Amino acid sequence: MSGNLLTTAATVTCPHGGQATALPAQTRALAVGAPIDTQADLYTVAGCTFAVGGKPQPCVTIRWTGPSARIRAGGSPVLLQSSTGQCLSAEGVPQGPPNVTSVQQRVVGE
Repeated sequence: MSGNLLTTAATVTCPHGGQATALPAQTRALAVGAPIDTQADLYTVAGCTFAVGGKPQPCVTIRWTGPSARIRAGGSPVLLQSSTGQCLSAEGVPQGPPNVTSVQQRVVGE
C-alpha cells in the first residue's frame, strides 16, 4: 500500500462529519513543515453527531490499523493517505473508517 504521508496539517474526518485532530507523538520528522503522523499519535474527534436509537454515540478517537510497513518516524510506523483505521465511540464501539480528504502532496511512502 502506498500513498502520501499524513501530517498534522491533513484533513481527517469521521464518517459522520466530525473533525479529527492529531496530537503528534513525535515532532522531529517533518513533511512540508508539519510533523508526520504515526500510528503512535493520539487522534481525537470533535463535532460528531452520530446517535443510535436517540442515544448520542459520537466518534471520539481514531485507532489506525494499517500504517506504512516500511517507513518509521520516531520509532513508529507513519500513516499514509491509504492507511486503514477505525473511528471509536467513548465506549470503544467501532463507528466506521475515517475519511482522509486533504494531505500534503510532496512526500510519498509505502
